[in-house]
Amino acid sequence: MSHLSGKRVAILAADGFEQSELLEPLKALKEHEAQVDVVSPKGGHVQGFEHFDKGEQVKVDVELANADAGKYDALVIPGGLFNPDALRVDEQALAFTRAFFEAGKPVAAICHGPWVLANAGVLEGRTVTSVPNIRRDLENAGAKWEDEEVVVDQGLVTSRTPDDLPAFCAKLVEEIDEGRHAGQKRSAA
Repeated sequence: MSHLSGKRVAILAADGFEQSELLEPLKALKEHEAQVDVVSPKGGHVQGFEHFDKGEQVKVDVELANADAGKYDALVIPGGLFNPDALRVDEQALAFTRAFFEAGKPVAAICHGPWVLANAGVLEGRTVTSVPNIRRDLENAGAKWEDEEVVVDQGLVTSRTPDDLPAFCAKLVEEIDEGRHAGQKRSAA
């Protein structure tokens, strides 16, 4: 088991995140001893969903306005329909996301989460996957889209749906454990 002791990870979420896509990576990261902060444009709590039904609320640890990407080793963006749709038009969320790419830090996004990456302008020439109905948006942002359980491209980890969470979480932990990436590109099933 790899240990992420001393690593700090931000999970960027707004109301409407797919519950399992936030809670499963959170659990995996904590099991590997990472410090994890839920970062959100608003304080208090964010509302999770189980598909179309309201789920659990999750406590926000750091408001986005006070979040410093430089203090984190990696970023996770859960999906759900409403969460990434709100984040992709939030300039602070886009700047926060871009900072991880500029620093060469691991970033993981699942389901509709890559929408945020498209709007942040960081997908040009990258290979990704996502929920199939945003494929065209990602391709229009310059990405190559593959229908795989998990795709890893230079520290960028993407997956399609909650069914892919075991592979997504495993690759997320692996990429954070490895740290910065220089030109690595691979796809894993």
